Amino acid sequence: MNKVMKKKIDTTSEQYENKLEFFLDDLKKIKNPQIIEFGVRFGVSTKKIIEICEMNNGFLNAIDVLDCSKVSNSKNWKFHQCRDDDFEYLNKVLPRNIDLIYLDSYHNANHIEKIFYHYYDFLKPNGFFIFDDISWIPYLSNKKRNSFNCEINNLETFEKIIQITSSNEDLFKLYFSFEGSGLCKIIKKSNLPLNKPQKIKKRTHTIKNYLRKVFYYFKSI
Repeated sequence: MNKVMKKKIDTTSEQYENKLEFFLDDLKKIKNPQIIEFGVRFGVSTKKIIEICEMNNGFLNAIDVLDCSKVSNSKNWKFHQCRDDDFEYLNKVLPRNIDLIYLDSYHNANHIEKIFYHYYDFLKPNGFFIFDDISWIPYLSNKKRNSFNCEINNLETFEKIIQITSSNEDLFKLYFSFEGSGLCKIIKKSNLPLNKPQKIKKRTHTIKNYLRKVFYYFKSI
């Protein structure tokens, strides 16, 4: 690996680690935490979570389609090489009553919805469900990280979370961080079942809104 590439990866890892404090600060306060992580890759977040597990007598089950078993030799984690939607297998091996689930695998809005609705029941009340990559802002065409796919995928993920929240606003608390590529934090209130997401009925493209814009335009000149 050349020095330029290594520096780029190191810089990205540092930014990513800073972003993770949005939920790692919460995790540090939990005794004997049980955690599930979907998406390991280079193991940046995995190693951070394992450090907390070693301090607080916790345990991490981590899942990835690639072989990431060498990320750590800690006794406080177990790696499962499979898809995050391999429900037949994971339902058998993953514990319930989970304190935190971190989702950073396949960034597609419909996939994220499927994973969230399946594993939400694994969380205990007051447990955390974390979505990574919910901000499209760094990937706009006029930004340094310009990426069409990341912009659209992250925007669609954000909108999907809003749809889910619209039909479940009494069942969980919702928080966002727009640092870097963004994070969403959901805190489960109770064991009541989730409702299906509702399509948001926006009034952006209504006649009333167009008239409002015309009114403010002439008012400003």
